[in-house]
Amino acid sequence: MTRGIRVAFQPLLLTLLRGWHLAQGKLPVLLLGRSSELRPGEFVVAIGSPFSLQNTVTTGIVSTTQRGGKELGLRNSDMDYIQTDAIINYGNSGGPLVNLDGEVIGINTLKVTAGISFAIPSDKIKKFLTESHDRQAKGKAITKKKYIGIRMMSLTPSKAKELKDRHRDFPDVLSGAYIIEVIPDTPAEAGGLKENDVIISINGQSVVSANDVSDVIKKESTLNMVVRRGNEDIMITVIPEEIDP
Repeated sequence: MTRGIRVAFQPLLLTLLRGWHLAQGKLPVLLLGRSSELRPGEFVVAIGSPFSLQNTVTTGIVSTTQRGGKELGLRNSDMDYIQTDAIINYGNSGGPLVNLDGEVIGINTLKVTAGISFAIPSDKIKKFLTESHDRQAKGKAITKKKYIGIRMMSLTPSKAKELKDRHRDFPDVLSGAYIIEVIPDTPAEAGGLKENDVIISINGQSVVSANDVSDVIKKESTLNMVVRRGNEDIMITVIPEEIDP
């Protein structure tokens, strides 16, 4: 089991909880464990509020602690994700993944299909918080990033076959960017993108991977997409918005 550590970042906490008027020291916290000490086969618990149902937990085991982002075709291709068979549905994403000591060893981030879900390791979270705190303390400007509000992965022939075996109505396509989740109240939702869509072109250029979509989002102010939905190709326009990273 991992050994927990407390992480206190008051500037970040005040930003997130602005206007709550919470008494200092009264907010209960979870310990942040060391994901580097996590091993395949360990039991984990995913906590969240899927479909607005409060205080929901699911259990599973760690399949691997180093599923590379490049292997998944995810945007953060330099990150190794924790893979687990704990069920992560809409609402669990963003919630903690904890070990049996109650320590946070990851943040639930996406579900590909039943039995295959991923979490950002707690060591990466600690590094991000430290760097953010240092930037704020030094008063450094933060460059905004463009955002449309989807979770996606690169579609390959082998992944397409696996998804087709699990979902009979999966689109007849072997490459592109497969949309795992559309975040509510985002440009993607406003534009009409839906879960299980496959983006096959943007602004007249073919899309063969999730990286292609990420690259276009950085450069273009308007995204004219063609998505494969079932057996139909649908035209969708999405306008990215700028957010703080």
